[in-house]
Amino acid sequence: MATGFIYSDKFLEHDTGAGHPERPDRLRAIVKQLHDSGMWNKLEHLPFSPATEDWVLKVHTHRHVSFVKSSVHAGHTVLDEGDTHVSKNSFDVALLAIGGVLAAVDAVTTGAMQNAFCAVRPPGHHAEHDKVMGFCLFNNVAIAARYAQAKHGIHRIAIIDWDVHHGNGTQEIFYSDESVLYTSTHQYPYYPGTGAREERGKGKGEGFTLNIPMSAGSGEPEYLKAFTEEV
Repeated sequence: MATGFIYSDKFLEHDTGAGHPERPDRLRAIVKQLHDSGMWNKLEHLPFSPATEDWVLKVHTHRHVSFVKSSVHAGHTVLDEGDTHVSKNSFDVALLAIGGVLAAVDAVTTGAMQNAFCAVRPPGHHAEHDKVMGFCLFNNVAIAARYAQAKHGIHRIAIIDWDVHHGNGTQEIFYSDESVLYTSTHQYPYYPGTGAREERGKGKGEGFTLNIPMSAGSGEPEYLKAFTEEV
């Protein structure tokens, strides 16, 4: 069975400015490597369209969606204390990115694809239910989880997040939810300062958050241990 792939040149239209860490070159590098390695033609390039705001609102508040939309349309270029940059097309590109992730969910849950990789931007795991943060406007994976539950009846979902940064937004969204297991490996302490082992969820969600803080410089042995013994 094929691996589905989500990508569009339109993702490059989310312009964060020269020198910004989260810039179009991140996707250009992926596309170049896929072409150079011969993998590009081995992937199943899935069709997709922008998500509707209704799906975004399964995770984010009306206030949050309105803030992002109105700020972008008003020409604002920074949405938080300084690191979440946007441009005139950012809101539309964000909806397209979410739509791509939802198309990947459809393809995998229906059995059309064995798995899928979504090369999308803007990213999402720092966005909380009512807050932009850390380059992220909307939480793509959280929206995908709610979509999988609502459309495909998948009741239990695991989100496995590995990144140098903790996905505080995804944790915040599902912290009291026993239907979504959130696990994260990340350098700690580091931005954004969350992700201690003691953060395990609350209420019905207690025990459904698993944080595995990693020391700077951790390599394959440490990650293999984390994934085989804990995740």
